[in-house]
Amino acid sequence: MDFAVPMGYRRRAMNKTAQNNQSAADQVDFGFRTVARGDKQAMVRGVFDAVADKYDVMNDLMSGGLHRVWKTRMIEALHMRPHSHLHLIDMAGGTGDIALRAQARARKLHSHLSAHIIDANSEMMKAGQKRADVKKATDLHFTTGTGEAMPLPDQCADMVTIAFGIRNITHRDRALREAYRVLKPGGRFVCLEFSHMPSAFWQKIYDAYSFALIPPMGGMVTGERAAYQYLVESIRRFPSAHEFLSEVEQAGFARTQTELLSGGVAALHMGWRL
Repeated sequence: MDFAVPMGYRRRAMNKTAQNNQSAADQVDFGFRTVARGDKQAMVRGVFDAVADKYDVMNDLMSGGLHRVWKTRMIEALHMRPHSHLHLIDMAGGTGDIALRAQARARKLHSHLSAHIIDANSEMMKAGQKRADVKKATDLHFTTGTGEAMPLPDQCADMVTIAFGIRNITHRDRALREAYRVLKPGGRFVCLEFSHMPSAFWQKIYDAYSFALIPPMGGMVTGERAAYQYLVESIRRFPSAHEFLSEVEQAGFARTQTELLSGGVAALHMGWRL
């Protein structure tokens, strides 16, 4: 008896396997769900459209208010030079928070800092422009764009930052390569992102806080519980600090390092373009 599989059946099976592999490659995380890779950016934009006018409240809920301390440390980690003219690119920084903090730090160093803020979300950009107007800030340039393809020339920046934005970018590898591309030789990259705690015990406690309290509180404060549910899920799906640091290295950065903040609730990921 011939048990050979007919050629036509084998071909159909191979085609089906190839289609399944292609389908899996076209999927990406959106919280605990997987969605079509091409849909994620619009879905993320919808999340931040919903909470743009409550952005600081959102970060306070997500971090228990600690994000302000973490951002101070982030600005310190830029290692700004005194008495210099510096240019910063802040990716996914539509509210202008990081750029304004960097300018304040530069003034203390008797330096001048101009900043280009790149964000795909128009509502976040409106919030940032309003904040800049209130503070009478100058040399802040808001540009609509994505981290994967920034509309900026090569080697134009002394520093590139991104705070709590990299986990929402569809193609992290492209965004990291873009950060490397726009930095001058000797330029500094600093990323602040929620992370994972080395202690399993404390991680369980933080997870309990995140999932049990943040979405309901977010719903009460902003009316957008689903947005906060996505945000806490996206944190858990993001790589560990050391795993993500390897992605930073693969983009070409040298002398990379990570620094855990508040026991690992968040982390800085840093590198230089040499």
